[in-house]
Amino acid sequence: MQQETYVIAIFAILILGLLGIDLFIFNKEDHKVSNKEALNWSILWIGVGLLFGAYIYLDFGIEKASQYYSAFLIEKALSVDNLFVFILVFRYFKVPEKYQHKVLFYGILGAIILRGIFIFSGVAIINRTYLPEFEFMGRIFHVNIILTLFGLFLIIAGYKSFRDRGQEDENKDFSKSLGTQLIHRLFRVDPKYHDGKFFVKINGKKFATQLLVVVTVIEFTDLLFAVDSIPAIFAISQDPIILYTSNIFAILGLRALYFLLANSFEMFHYLQHGLSFILAFIGLKMIMASTFHLPSQVSLGVVFLILTLSILVSIRKYNQEKSRF
Repeated sequence: MQQETYVIAIFAILILGLLGIDLFIFNKEDHKVSNKEALNWSILWIGVGLLFGAYIYLDFGIEKASQYYSAFLIEKALSVDNLFVFILVFRYFKVPEKYQHKVLFYGILGAIILRGIFIFSGVAIINRTYLPEFEFMGRIFHVNIILTLFGLFLIIAGYKSFRDRGQEDENKDFSKSLGTQLIHRLFRVDPKYHDGKFFVKINGKKFATQLLVVVTVIEFTDLLFAVDSIPAIFAISQDPIILYTSNIFAILGLRALYFLLANSFEMFHYLQHGLSFILAFIGLKMIMASTFHLPSQVSLGVVFLILTLSILVSIRKYNQEKSRF
């Protein structure tokens, strides 16, 4: 209990400190983020997340550290898929580059709150949905209803994601999304950005700006992606502290990573296919968990291998196509 208190305290200090740096330095004024700036911040966020995993190892041992790094890598990988959609959202709404980092900052703040709700409530539900142990064909089964359903869902989601990769998103009309419809129902909306403000007064009447519409669309998009990523990390551990800390450190650096990805969008053709395989692998692991435990170290190795191969194959394809022109 005392160890967990220390973990929570150190985590809270780091998060508040990093968000303060992000808000008062990185987000001090609206500006276009350069590749160099995005790279430096990406290294910082990832480095802090990895160092926190080292602290978990020193205090809790290799098993908890493996769970942390596995959940961190899975969330980071699946969040990249989310970033591809963010790119499409920004293109659709023609968001000026100087306002994009502001939108992502508020998106990450919302994600920190929502992920906490999902993870802690999810663990509580999972702990209450185990069936009594039973024996079948000489094997002992300890089935969890929620984990099994999550596993089936992830396998199906991985298959559909691989089959339909990019076909729907590329032509998606975000003006019909839940976020857009919500803001248009709650407020009058002026389709301009008004120097990065969320609300303006026009002829004495209050209007929401297009920036608020985009932030809301991003929040709803992250909410939908959490349906994939949160069940996936439940396959790694049911320790809410390990899951939440790894999850938040993974998404904290997404804003900086977005700008690197946005400037190299065409280089990662097969990355999203690799993410589909990761979803299917995690789903299979969850289904098998009732009778077979796959060590966290093995899960970490498999996810890392799939991610690495998909990136290398993508870069090779990009270089081949580039050399033709």
